[in-house]
Amino acid sequence: MDNGSSLYSPASPEENEPDTCDSPSMDDGLVDAFGGLASLPVEVGERRPTCLRCRRPQKVCLCPFLPPQPLEVSTCLYIVQHPAEESRVLRTVPLLAACLPQGKCNVIVGRRFSEDRHPELAAVCRDSRTLILYPGSKSQNLEELVQNQGEGSVERNVIIIDGTWSQAKNMFLKNSLFHLPQQVQLNTQYVMSSQYVIRTQPSNICLSTLECAAVALSILEQNDDIQEVLLRPLKALCSFQLQHGAQIHHSKEHLLKNGMYDKPMPKNKRKIKRMEKLVTDHNDCPSN
Repeated sequence: MDNGSSLYSPASPEENEPDTCDSPSMDDGLVDAFGGLASLPVEVGERRPTCLRCRRPQKVCLCPFLPPQPLEVSTCLYIVQHPAEESRVLRTVPLLAACLPQGKCNVIVGRRFSEDRHPELAAVCRDSRTLILYPGSKSQNLEELVQNQGEGSVERNVIIIDGTWSQAKNMFLKNSLFHLPQQVQLNTQYVMSSQYVIRTQPSNICLSTLECAAVALSILEQNDDIQEVLLRPLKALCSFQLQHGAQIHHSKEHLLKNGMYDKPMPKNKRKIKRMEKLVTDHNDCPSN
């Protein structure tokens, strides 16, 4: 802004010249007053020690709620994580990784994935055993897939997109690699309500990434105990947060249906349609 910039333009030498050469300037006074601050030692804030297994601060370590030994599973997970998830404090993916053997939960961070820059992920996407867990009209229910594959077990790779619904949707649509694997979804009739109650979900059937993985692994490994073991640290995390001031977050669907949604309604028609869909449609189940 012109008026603003003029306030900081330097004055002419004649205007700044003191009446006598011996009179102290204002700058000298500032140096005398604050010059000593430069010699003070800088205090570097220490980060809280972090548990190497659960990635939580040691004072709130969740390792007592993790399995004593990593779960033995044949399925290999590939968590494709939006960069924004890395900075979130209460993430579920580190807990998921802590429950599984090394190499069975691979986290790949980014927005765009190409064959040139991500050859290993591209190879996984081209593998006929790979599934991508993403709801939609082209998705087959995972339970049906397992029932139809017969008695012979197949060691599957499962790709899960980790992010908010809009982030996950954007990543799926703009990465052609994610359209190569067979698309599957969880049967919403049997999906529990999310236990991740300290974060707002779009609808009542939307699950966190850990919960999606827990349900998918239980189905693929045909072992219901897996789901219970994987959800234990998540429940402990939520319980601890609620005991220390966190509030239970109802889904947007629940808030809208019960007249409890207190934020201004969007003016954008597309966003309005999306919110209406939350109340009427139960086909979308994003993970975050």
